[in-house]
Amino acid sequence: MSNLKKLIPFTKPYKSHIVWNVIYNILYALFSTISMLTLLPVMDVLFGKTKTVLIKPVYTGIGDIKQFGTDYMHFQISTLTKGNSIEVALLFVVLLIMTTFLFKNLFNYLASYHIMHLKNGVLKDLRNSMYKKIVELPISYYSEKRKGDIMARMLGDVNEVQNSFFSILELVVKEPLTIIFALVTMFIISTKLTLFVLIFLPISGYIISKLAKNLRAQSLEAQRESGFLISIVDETLGGLKVIKSYNAEPNFKSRFDSSVSRLLDLSNRIGSRNNLATPLSEFLGVTTIAILLFYGGNLVLIEKTLDGSAFIVYLTLAFNILTPAKAISKASYAVKNGLAAAERVFEVLEVENEITSKVNAVQKTNFDSDITIQNINFKYEDENVLKNFSLKVKKGQTVALVGQSGSGKSTIANLLTRFYDVNEGTITIDGIDIKDLNLQSLRGLMGLVTQDSILFNDTIKANISLGKLEATDEEIIEALKIANAYEFVKDLPNGIHTNIGDSGNKLSGGQKQRLSIARAVLKNPPIMILDEATSALDTESEKFVQVALENMMQNRTSIVIAHRLSTIQKADTIVVMQKGIIVEQGNHEELIAMNGVYNKLVSLQSLE
Repeated sequence: MSNLKKLIPFTKPYKSHIVWNVIYNILYALFSTISMLTLLPVMDVLFGKTKTVLIKPVYTGIGDIKQFGTDYMHFQISTLTKGNSIEVALLFVVLLIMTTFLFKNLFNYLASYHIMHLKNGVLKDLRNSMYKKIVELPISYYSEKRKGDIMARMLGDVNEVQNSFFSILELVVKEPLTIIFALVTMFIISTKLTLFVLIFLPISGYIISKLAKNLRAQSLEAQRESGFLISIVDETLGGLKVIKSYNAEPNFKSRFDSSVSRLLDLSNRIGSRNNLATPLSEFLGVTTIAILLFYGGNLVLIEKTLDGSAFIVYLTLAFNILTPAKAISKASYAVKNGLAAAERVFEVLEVENEITSKVNAVQKTNFDSDITIQNINFKYEDENVLKNFSLKVKKGQTVALVGQSGSGKSTIANLLTRFYDVNEGTITIDGIDIKDLNLQSLRGLMGLVTQDSILFNDTIKANISLGKLEATDEEIIEALKIANAYEFVKDLPNGIHTNIGDSGNKLSGGQKQRLSIARAVLKNPPIMILDEATSALDTESEKFVQVALENMMQNRTSIVIAHRLSTIQKADTIVVMQKGIIVEQGNHEELIAMNGVYNKLVSLQSLE
């Protein structure tokens, strides 16, 4: 139940709804019993068993409550029928039944109204917390997790928590009180008969609890499988071109079918137990009622220790216990599902984010001097990707990082932006360790253009203004011109207000990349990081993008990670990397003169 405790802070803003729900549930349970008791005077009137009581009875204590209640009702009926026909008494008791049932259902509605506000409010706050956590967690977290599983937790599991956990309020208040009030009244009517009933209740509870065993583990397994299923769909949609081009549809269909089959098996097993809860509890209840009919019938007909009207009311109260008993049975199953879902939700919410701003971190809005990378070591898993790496980038310089794939070039970009933190060594900006800088202000100093043009299903304006939401249309158009993109944007149906589709797929690769550059231009950061921004483009698109990059890098400090060496020949310094270390450093002419690794790379690319 530790997950239940973790959920309590989410309920605090809605505690008034909890209080009112409890109050109305108590009143519902009370009137649920009273409404059954009002049948007793109806029986007495119908069967002509109403005693004439002309003196108003006096309440003498709890031990005499049964006699007082009976005498008081007979007194009211006697008063009404005095000088009137029996129809008046019958009308009175019928109206009494209607009134008590009205209050019972009114309180039920009011309790449901408040639980609805509680459930929906907590659902909203849980979703907000989940999304906030998902956005804040470091990139490294998602390299180990499936996106589909995270989506399943965000959507399915949070809903399951909402639907299941708040059954607890009914599990501990509404239904138990309904049973308790009914049992107390049953004791008042016949102690012997009620003690007989109580023998069967623990037996029923034990049978139902045995059925619920292992339900939580199965629910957890089903929710994991659901996450895997969503992952397959996510990967299929993201890689549809590759799947089709390699005729891999049967493979993916097989994976999906296997996952669906496993989920079907788990769902059927869980559903079978859930579905058994209601009929089983009803059968056990009816069995108890049947035995009651036999034993109570003996008390009425043979021993004559129980009045027939009282026995009929007693049976209705016993039936009245069945509904809450079934509800408790179903709710206990639902709570098991909720526990499994909550475990997965809080597993994400409790992940420690290691890449955060320190308390009283330095706010920095300008770049004055240099970026210094000093003796850093870094590894993603076991082997170091960077080894004692050092580099100094002065303000206004363009520094290019080149080398074979896996040499650690893109890792530098990940470390500068603190997507990851160095294992050893330091990275400073103007002499301040980036770990001491406020994370938002650090990233505010930088613009990032990646190899993959990451665009969103929105308008061109919305995509470009991501780093400057208040930008005017004129500023956006100016950024597009610098990025060499306005020449195609102006011809679109709605210009900058044109929706570019999912991931910008209505545009070509070169157009998407130029929009990414325009986004960085509009942000206007002092430091620009270009991570293989042209490597995925054809020659013609590369020329357009290269012009855009050169426009953007003017009067800025730029770190360019390049695969195509033709794009970085004008760089102030070119750093050649191999297996995480610097093997050569200098400008284009100096490195060619060295006739080393760089010269070999240039020669190989010129032959392509």
